[in-house]
Amino acid sequence: MNISVERTDEAIVIKLPLSTKNDDVEQILNYFEYINLAEQSQATQPQIDALAKEVNQNWWENNKHRFSGKEGFEDIE
Repeated sequence: MNISVERTDEAIVIKLPLSTKNDDVEQILNYFEYINLAEQSQATQPQIDALAKEVNQNWWENNKHRFSGKEGFEDIE
């Protein structure tokens, strides 16, 4: 993929080939949005770590049944 970046007096312009998939463009834009939101956050790293741990635990509790009986997950409770 041939990407070019130009800096003008008014903006930074990122050019992608027309062949770039819409899903890829959406992922790039989502990443920029994530960076913007993260910069505005007042959360501390320990708070972020605790939230990530809670989310992961909740996800596992809601989804572990999907792995029951599958190879590599014999010890799940």
